Amino acid sequence: MLRNGLEPWHLIVVAIVVIVLFGSKKLPEAARGLGKSMRILKSEAKAMKSDSAATGDAPTASTTPAPEAITPSDVLTANEAQQAEPATGSVK
Repeated sequence: MLRNGLEPWHLIVVAIVVIVLFGSKKLPEAARGLGKSMRILKSEAKAMKSDSAATGDAPTASTTPAPEAITPSDVLTANEAQQAEPATGSVK
Protein backbone atom coordinates (compact mmCIF):
# COMPACT_ATOMS: atom_id res chain seq x y z
CA MET A 1 0.00 0.00 0.00
CA LEU A 2 2.65 2.54 1.07
CA ARG A 3 5.74 0.88 -0.37
CA ASN A 4 7.16 4.03 -1.90
CA GLY A 5 5.46 6.46 0.44
CA LEU A 6 8.13 9.15 0.34
CA GLU A 7 9.46 9.77 -3.14
CA PRO A 8 11.36 12.87 -4.32
CA TRP A 9 8.33 14.36 -6.04
CA HIS A 10 6.42 14.17 -2.72
CA LEU A 11 9.09 16.33 -1.10
CA ILE A 12 8.87 18.85 -3.95
CA VAL A 13 5.10 19.11 -3.57
CA VAL A 14 5.43 19.58 0.21
CA ALA A 15 8.08 22.29 -0.31
CA ILE A 16 5.85 24.16 -2.76
CA VAL A 17 2.88 23.98 -0.38
CA VAL A 18 5.00 25.28 2.52
CA ILE A 19 6.31 28.17 0.43
CA VAL A 20 2.81 29.10 -0.72
CA LEU A 21 1.35 28.90 2.80
CA PHE A 22 4.07 30.71 4.72
CA GLY A 23 5.68 32.89 2.06
CA SER A 24 9.33 33.08 1.17
CA LYS A 25 10.01 35.91 3.64
CA LYS A 26 8.92 33.96 6.73
CA LEU A 27 10.85 30.75 5.95
CA PRO A 28 14.37 32.00 6.88
CA GLU A 29 12.98 33.34 10.16
CA ALA A 30 11.33 30.01 10.92
CA ALA A 31 14.52 28.08 10.05
CA ARG A 32 16.58 30.37 12.31
CA GLY A 33 14.16 29.83 15.18
CA LEU A 34 14.18 26.07 14.66
CA GLY A 35 18.00 26.01 14.63
CA LYS A 36 18.18 28.04 17.83
CA SER A 37 15.69 25.70 19.52
CA MET A 38 17.70 22.66 18.46
CA ARG A 39 20.92 24.17 19.87
CA ILE A 40 19.22 24.88 23.19
CA LEU A 41 17.80 21.35 23.34
CA LYS A 42 21.20 19.79 22.61
CA SER A 43 22.97 21.92 25.22
CA GLU A 44 20.37 21.07 27.86
CA ALA A 45 20.64 17.35 27.05
CA LYS A 46 24.44 17.53 27.38
CA ALA A 47 24.10 19.36 30.70
CA MET A 48 21.74 16.70 32.04
CA LYS A 49 24.10 13.91 30.96
CA SER A 50 27.10 15.60 32.54
CA ASP A 51 25.17 16.25 35.78
CA SER A 52 24.16 12.60 36.07
CA ALA A 53 27.71 11.47 35.25
CA ALA A 54 29.16 13.87 37.83
CA THR A 55 26.98 12.48 40.62
CA GLY A 56 27.86 8.95 39.58
CA ASP A 57 24.36 7.58 39.45
CA ALA A 58 21.40 7.85 37.14
CA PRO A 59 17.97 8.61 38.58
CA THR A 60 15.96 5.49 39.14
CA ALA A 61 12.29 4.80 39.60
CA SER A 62 12.85 3.56 43.16
CA THR A 63 13.81 7.03 44.41
CA THR A 64 10.19 8.19 44.44
CA PRO A 65 7.92 6.82 47.15
CA ALA A 66 5.14 4.52 46.05
CA PRO A 67 1.62 5.94 46.40
CA GLU A 68 -0.62 4.42 49.02
CA ALA A 69 -3.26 2.00 47.83
CA ILE A 70 -6.81 3.32 47.68
CA THR A 71 -9.43 0.99 49.06
CA PRO A 72 -13.10 1.05 48.06
CA SER A 73 -13.99 2.40 51.50
CA ASP A 74 -11.86 5.51 50.80
CA VAL A 75 -14.04 6.54 47.86
CA LEU A 76 -17.14 8.60 48.59
CA THR A 77 -20.30 8.07 46.62
CA ALA A 78 -22.20 11.06 45.25
CA ASN A 79 -24.79 10.84 48.06
CA GLU A 80 -22.12 10.70 50.76
CA ALA A 81 -20.33 13.69 49.22
CA GLN A 82 -23.55 15.75 49.22
CA GLN A 83 -24.21 14.87 52.84
CA ALA A 84 -20.67 15.81 53.83
CA GLU A 85 -20.94 19.29 52.23
CA PRO A 86 -22.45 22.01 54.42
CA ALA A 87 -25.65 23.56 53.05
CA THR A 88 -24.98 27.19 52.09
CA GLY A 89 -28.43 28.05 50.80
CA SER A 90 -27.13 30.16 47.93
CA VAL A 91 -27.40 29.37 44.25
CA LYS A 92 -24.27 29.71 42.17
